[in-house]
Amino acid sequence: MTRASEPSRRALLAVAVAAAAIGTAGTAAAATSAGAAHGYAGPGLVDNRAWTSYADWRTGTAKGTRALDAARPGLVIATPAGTADYTDPHTGKTATWEYATWTSPVHRLAVPATEVIASWNAHTPAGTWLQVELTGTYSDGKATPWYVMGRWAAGDQDIKRTSVDNQKDGKSSISTDTFAIDDAASGPRLVSYRLRLTLYRTPGSGLTPTVWRLGAMGSDIPDRFTVPASTPGLAKELTVPRYSQEIHAGQYPEYDNGGEAWCSPTSSQMIIEYWGRRPTAEQLAWVDPAFADPQVCHAARFTYDYQYGGCGNWPFNAAYAATYKDLQGVVTRLRSLTDLETLIAAGIPAITSQSFLKSELTGAGYGTSGHLMTVIGFTAGGDVIANDPASPGDDTVRRVYKRREWENIWLRTKRYNASGNVVSGTGGVCYLYFPANPSAGQREALKAVGVR
Repeated sequence: MTRASEPSRRALLAVAVAAAAIGTAGTAAAATSAGAAHGYAGPGLVDNRAWTSYADWRTGTAKGTRALDAARPGLVIATPAGTADYTDPHTGKTATWEYATWTSPVHRLAVPATEVIASWNAHTPAGTWLQVELTGTYSDGKATPWYVMGRWAAGDQDIKRTSVDNQKDGKSSISTDTFAIDDAASGPRLVSYRLRLTLYRTPGSGLTPTVWRLGAMGSDIPDRFTVPASTPGLAKELTVPRYSQEIHAGQYPEYDNGGEAWCSPTSSQMIIEYWGRRPTAEQLAWVDPAFADPQVCHAARFTYDYQYGGCGNWPFNAAYAATYKDLQGVVTRLRSLTDLETLIAAGIPAITSQSFLKSELTGAGYGTSGHLMTVIGFTAGGDVIANDPASPGDDTVRRVYKRREWENIWLRTKRYNASGNVVSGTGGVCYLYFPANPSAGQREALKAVGVR
């Protein structure tokens, strides 16, 4: 259920539904300006920046890392900068690791931000892991501390991937995976930031993580209960696999009580397989063979955040998608359904986050304090075609939702809950997964919505 202690505007990441009907559920189109070569900065909305190229990795400050000039450029350990002990808070185990760091140049946000979400794509073989941190400068000229945005490994044998709680400085705080200004109404904004990447490996092993993408999305979305209606502009449906989270209820309860809260990894797996990737039989060998769609169980395990206690950490899902060959994953915000139409037209489905009462989304049959769906197309009338994992079976996952209702529950930042209290909405958050080498049309569509 929703963690009331988390102050972020979106309120939660991927948790269970508050609806009685089924009792469960998991949790901008504008041209890029000439000066924003690395991403889109919509007016007063969103700023994206990513480091992905060989030239990018040669900027910043490297201590023990080197840029890898390859078909897919990346960052690796060259000569470790030193060793450090890490006590895993979820196992109590202390181990010594060699490490190396890379710190980005200062990025000045085109949109002074109330929220920032980092994303990364990497390969972490057994015996390696990584940490992403953020520091920035407020509009009053003062600096934030270094905040941990995530400690991550593709596997779970070396460390337990984790967010870090209780990070704050009186002006901002970290809510699981999101940097947030504490008082968005009158507080300062974040005007610039740097990211620090620390790569770890078993001493003497010669191993290294390889990081292909590191970036962040900063935003300042105005508080709003409703958003302007967009005009339908596309009729198209992508053929995306359909998976229900509900058929996994009770399976592997160690990962957030089983499938009832697996909307995020279930949605992630749908799009991963849309792009023709899936776990191998060897990777799925740990799953009970009696379980249908074992790849959904696999996705839940390998997106699970041991601190949050759930599978809905947004960057962890994007990073999971990028563990599959030649896929990228990012977390961003979009401005309208027109943005989603731009992506669908180019063959790129999207995972969106929304919250709503049962009465606010016709045909859903439930209400939710936070839920992920996969948008796969639009009808001739402009309504949204979504693969909704909060469905009783795979054969009922495809849904058609009314455009106006769906757009509002996705893009608003404020709403009324079942008790009549004002709570938060997600403000257009979505995950995008796409090839490492997108087609020209896909590249243009991504550029149009602010993703490089």
